[in-house]
Amino acid sequence: MLLAAGAAVWFGRRSVTSHRHHTAAALHQPASRPVARTQTTEQPPAKPPRLLFGAPLLEGQHVHVHAPAAILVDAHTGRVLWTKRAHERRKIASLTKIMTATLALREVPWGSTVTVDKRVTTVPLVKEGLRTGEQVKAWKLFYSLLLYSGNDDAAQLAISSAGSIHGFLRQMNAEARMLGLRDSHFRSPSGVIDEGNFSSAWDLAALTRYALRNPRFRQLVRTKRIQVRWAAPTNSKIYLNNNFLLHEYRGANGVKTGYTHESGWCLVATATRQGRKLIAVVLDSPNMYGDARTLLNLGFSHG
Repeated sequence: MLLAAGAAVWFGRRSVTSHRHHTAAALHQPASRPVARTQTTEQPPAKPPRLLFGAPLLEGQHVHVHAPAAILVDAHTGRVLWTKRAHERRKIASLTKIMTATLALREVPWGSTVTVDKRVTTVPLVKEGLRTGEQVKAWKLFYSLLLYSGNDDAAQLAISSAGSIHGFLRQMNAEARMLGLRDSHFRSPSGVIDEGNFSSAWDLAALTRYALRNPRFRQLVRTKRIQVRWAAPTNSKIYLNNNFLLHEYRGANGVKTGYTHESGWCLVATATRQGRKLIAVVLDSPNMYGDARTLLNLGFSHG
């Protein structure tokens, strides 16, 4: 009987200990409900659009171009037709405004009213003379930007687009990366700053082909002359397109001239004949219109 009683006590204590052990273990066990796992997958960076492609089709043609860097491409297909040091990085002056217009046309509504910021009146020449606080329709700034090539217009459109010139420069360089413009970097929305502001004939042709997708841009760069109303005491302004090829070459319809002492004369020219559109870029040319004609003639003669 004593042995039986002792055994009962021993088994009872073991049972309690075992029960406490299992209870404590249960309290530390994670819930049996399955836990949802968040699976993170990194998206590969988007590939830049294929704006230009191919070995130059007309590379063997004997043409003389004075510009140290140049290119000719088919605007509709992006096919490269002829090149001369096309990836050489060079100062591009006001050809910078092609990128400025491309971005600002997306961000600043065409018919909106812009209040001129005091910062734009301090930019270097050339400028149309915007006055601090005056109210201007945005479309007038776009015409002055691409026809007259006003540096103050570039600064105002940059501020209206991004809130500041520095913010706009970040957008310009981000856009260049997105478009695959590996030879380009921007340090001003106007191109008045040469140091650190550069591109190549290849990149400018690619950028122009992209910009031409916007019908507003096409409308602007083919305009030869426009007269606009202005607030008193100015009353009226006339913008004349600096691209004289529009008056001198059959089918010419754009795009932009540029000049600083460092960059030399630069031109992006477009022309259309019989439904075929070409883009010619010449950089630092002593005869930019002659060079552009030579390249455009080459392209149209080998349709």
